[in-house]
Amino acid sequence: MGHRDDPRRRGLGTSAPGFGPVVHDRRWAGDLFGAIRCAAVLLVLLLLIDWGADTLSPRRGALWSALAVLLFLVLCPDRVSVGEGRLTSRRLLRTRTIRTDLLVSVRCLDGIIQRLVLRDVFGERVAIDPQLLVDNPVLWQRLHKDARRSLALGTLLCGATALDRVAERVERETAQTVFKVSDLN
Repeated sequence: MGHRDDPRRRGLGTSAPGFGPVVHDRRWAGDLFGAIRCAAVLLVLLLLIDWGADTLSPRRGALWSALAVLLFLVLCPDRVSVGEGRLTSRRLLRTRTIRTDLLVSVRCLDGIIQRLVLRDVFGERVAIDPQLLVDNPVLWQRLHKDARRSLALGTLLCGATALDRVAERVERETAQTVFKVSDLN
């Protein structure tokens, strides 16, 4: 019996998540349409340039179309949802789900693209953009509540500092937004 068939993973164990409301990334649709627009603009520009230079052929059109599809695949955002005890990240060809109430580690990876990497006791791993949590405070609250539960259970061995940094960032940017909306800057 593999870890995917583990009854606790299906939510039948003692620490099973409830069936509470699921919170989705509220900016996902806009980001998706942005990726589609960028790919479409690139395709149209390449086709127009090729047509204007009188070098457009079916082969070159297929090449430009493939390039636009590749750009879309790179820009297409993950669809992240958080429910009680779980976080799901859906991409075009894959879906990853972790138990947020049974986290083992939370790491913040810096680089060209900052990522928050969450790993649960079953070895599943999800990497998300911390800005997603800043943009969706309700998502952050749900994740933070479950991460505190992991900390209380003793499963979260590494990552309390990373969670604190994300919490500070969410609180700071939420306060700045409130001040901006209230004209208190």
